[in-house]
Amino acid sequence: MSWGTELWDQFDNLEKHTQWGIDVLEKYIKFVKERTEIELSYAKQLRNLSKKYQPKKNSKEEEEYRYTSTRAFLATLNEMNDYAGQHEVISENMTSLITGELTRYVQELKQERKSHFHDGRKAQQHIETCWKQLEASKRRFERDCKEADRAQQYFEKMDADINVTKADVEKARQQAQLRHQMAEDSKAEYSSTLQKFNSEQHDHYYTHIPNIFQKIQEMEERRIVKIGESMKTFAEVDRQVIPIIGKCLDEITKAAESIDHKNDSQLVIEAFKSGFEPPGDIDFEDFTQPMKRTVSESSLSNSRGEGKSEPKFGGKSKGKLWPFIKKNKLMSLLTSPHQPPPPPPASASPSAVPNGPQSPKQQKEPLSHRFNEFMTSKPKIHCFRSLKRGLSLKLGAGPEDFSNLPPEQRRKKLQQKVDELNKDIQKEMDQRDALTKMKDVYIKNPQMGDAASVDHRLAELGQNIEKLRLEVQKFEGWLAEVEGRLPMRTEQPRRQSGLYEAQNTSAVNSCAQDRESSPDGSYTEEQSQETEMKVPATDFDDEFDDEEPLPTIGTCKALYTFEGQNEGTISVAEGEMLYVIEEDKGDGWTRIRRNEDEEGYVPTSYVEVYLDKNAKGAMTYI
Repeated sequence: MSWGTELWDQFDNLEKHTQWGIDVLEKYIKFVKERTEIELSYAKQLRNLSKKYQPKKNSKEEEEYRYTSTRAFLATLNEMNDYAGQHEVISENMTSLITGELTRYVQELKQERKSHFHDGRKAQQHIETCWKQLEASKRRFERDCKEADRAQQYFEKMDADINVTKADVEKARQQAQLRHQMAEDSKAEYSSTLQKFNSEQHDHYYTHIPNIFQKIQEMEERRIVKIGESMKTFAEVDRQVIPIIGKCLDEITKAAESIDHKNDSQLVIEAFKSGFEPPGDIDFEDFTQPMKRTVSESSLSNSRGEGKSEPKFGGKSKGKLWPFIKKNKLMSLLTSPHQPPPPPPASASPSAVPNGPQSPKQQKEPLSHRFNEFMTSKPKIHCFRSLKRGLSLKLGAGPEDFSNLPPEQRRKKLQQKVDELNKDIQKEMDQRDALTKMKDVYIKNPQMGDAASVDHRLAELGQNIEKLRLEVQKFEGWLAEVEGRLPMRTEQPRRQSGLYEAQNTSAVNSCAQDRESSPDGSYTEEQSQETEMKVPATDFDDEFDDEEPLPTIGTCKALYTFEGQNEGTISVAEGEMLYVIEEDKGDGWTRIRRNEDEEGYVPTSYVEVYLDKNAKGAMTYI
């Protein structure tokens, strides 16, 4: 089956068909290009999706990826990133193996097709020229034959006419012979031309055209084979990445199977365990008998029964309610007396009346009423500094020893800090060892460098190591105290070690003691027979905020002598000058300071206050 023999007369149709084949090839190239663009777009979208849900560095999200479920999700994101990479590989391979290859092949195919059809047109033009020569020779032979026949008839006519001279007859005979000779020559030429045309025509239809059409057929068959190979490559490119994509999917499945709900539950315990024990039972308080109110160890007041001279730090029923109470409410209970201040002395000699007239004793409220008020009232922020410190704690600017955290969380943070410092020490020691070796090399080979040039750096490294070791000792001391390996340092006024249980108990005891005592003594009973555990408000505030002493906002002069015998108050002498650190909040008390260790509340009516100009303007309370 050959186009040269079967389609010898379909030159134009073959030309159209081969052009259509090239158009099909170009259409397939365009299809593959669009497929590669889709693969690239899909890979880009997958990468963006994976990047969008990746945890941000140094953020809270990064801490959440310690759970097995979130780690499995992170593994899924990473595998999706690799999955996207395989689609990029598909696009690259299709571009190089199909699109690029077919584009070059199309250009070669167009050149080959152009050459073949140029040869075909040339062969057609040659056979047409031969045909025209044959036709011309045929017409000339026909014309000469007709003229020779007419010349013979004229000679015969002249020869038969007796009136025509012999010379005219001879002339007609010569003319007839000439025409016959010309006809014979035209016949010979026509015969030669005909033979030549027949030979050329035979070669044209049996040699030249079949050869040209055969080449065109081979060209078209190569095009068909090429597009088939490209389609096979199209499938192979996809098939090559299927194993890797399968591995990605297997890894996602493996990550999903690695999720351990029990482990995640344990991690939640480790993350949020405070180390506190649940509060104990609250004892029943009997108000039907005229006797001193008893307070249980689990309540918010200090256990101050008769005969008890020391606060209790042991036992499971100690004050554990305070972790569930807002800090600002505890602060308000500690820092400001709840009873109205005594009026100024009315006598001419205020010093003769040390404490002034006492306000009448108020009826004691049940503990449940005080507790409800304590839990439901809005927190009271005493100064802008406390608000700022509270915001700084929320923003993560906690104290160095992490004492603002519950014991278990504090232990973990301290252990983490110790590990980080040990790593830093190891890095510094490695650098020191390397420099020491370099110095030894310089000493042995002075031409390589000056040994004294590394002394300064070695000294710096030694200082850094010493500083880091001191830091490690400090944090290990705090860690040991948290774990109960060191004695509790309760004599320090500021929190240095921070034993959480002792602090909590002292804070609650101080809170309850303030609630039972007021400057006028209305809630004070048998104070001479019991040992008071005084916790200054600034020290208690340090247990949460680690704040410095309150700044002074003015000065004041004592108008009368006041003997502060109750918790939270301070004694002043008439005419004494003191510093004001907190204004009257409307409760009749002003907070003052004598020195760094002595501060407390006095009745506002007992002092004359001079505020700084940059505070709230000078005001005088008389």
